[in-house]
Amino acid sequence: MLKIAIVGCGKVADQHVQAIGRIPDCVIVGLCDRELLMAKQLGERTDITACFSDLHEMLGTTRPDVVHITTPPQSHFPLARQCLEFGTHVYLEKPFTITANEAESLIDLAETRGLKITAGHNYLFTLEMLEMRRLIKAGFLGGRPVHLESYWSYDLGDRSYVAPMLGDSNHWVRRPPGQLFHNIISHGTAKLAEFLDSELVEITAIAHQSEQLRSLGAQEVMDELRVLMRDKSGTTALFCFSTQIKGLNQLKAYGPAGSMAADIITGSLVRHPSRAYKSYLTYFIPPLRNAREHFANASRNIANFARRRLYQDFGMKELIERFYDSIRTGKPVPIPYREIILTAKIMDAIFAQIYPSRTIDDRRWKTDADHGLAMPSDVPVPLLTSDL
Repeated sequence: MLKIAIVGCGKVADQHVQAIGRIPDCVIVGLCDRELLMAKQLGERTDITACFSDLHEMLGTTRPDVVHITTPPQSHFPLARQCLEFGTHVYLEKPFTITANEAESLIDLAETRGLKITAGHNYLFTLEMLEMRRLIKAGFLGGRPVHLESYWSYDLGDRSYVAPMLGDSNHWVRRPPGQLFHNIISHGTAKLAEFLDSELVEITAIAHQSEQLRSLGAQEVMDELRVLMRDKSGTTALFCFSTQIKGLNQLKAYGPAGSMAADIITGSLVRHPSRAYKSYLTYFIPPLRNAREHFANASRNIANFARRRLYQDFGMKELIERFYDSIRTGKPVPIPYREIILTAKIMDAIFAQIYPSRTIDDRRWKTDADHGLAMPSDVPVPLLTSDL
């Protein structure tokens, strides 16, 4: 029986509790948040009584095997380091860390201590993404991907999220180098990292502020991002993040023999084999093939729903379960460390281009003697601040 603890009791923590509840042979033994009331409220909703406001106290009292860290990104590195040094495995919500150097440091520490750590890139483990990965390995594309496209949209219509961020220049969403982008885009860039070489030879990022955000008085916050990249093997990739395109969360992969598109919103995977047809058949057969693909997706989704395999946060449950299995059995972690580090490096490169004056200089980071944390000297320490 694995003992699990959660640090950071904002709304995303509820999703973790629900996902963990679907996994056998594990139990949540503690909740921790700097605001003890947040931990107690989550405990009341989920029937968990062991609530703490101090991480060290929770670790010493509950002795968890795994800690889920669901706090704002500025606190990920110090909290994860503290948990690893205590001897616990760590599930670290996205974004993994603020910088690639921090990501490498945590992974090195985990390996040195014989522990495991993973990133909360749960959208890599939805049903359609699992099937896309299987088909690519089986050779559907006719080789490695030649080109990739990742699209990630985010709706700013939720005023409960947007208003606090816009009204407070010190809001935690605006503190990281990438501001709004920093908290969100790792979901989309992680999908590209899986199929790219570790060495990127070219990356170009452009960003701007939408009229919608400008009308809300967001000042320097940007919410439209386009990125082009190429790895040393010649694979190219496009990443698009937008608050103005609604309901577009897709990964497209193109190869010599075909292409496919995984749609996170509809839970579907559409395959496009590269075939030539004679005469007017090219106008008839491909649309019929597409119709068959969509009908097959609908049928699979109905069947999975009936079998209780189709539900929100399936990807989170699948990732957590695979991570726990790697701890129990010694199997490799579900997300290779190479991909976690590459995702962080891509984000570093993006933010260095679009927010050059905000990029963190690692030499400015120091140790906080009271908490054992590494934080910039001019940034407040959000030790256990609840995620939104």
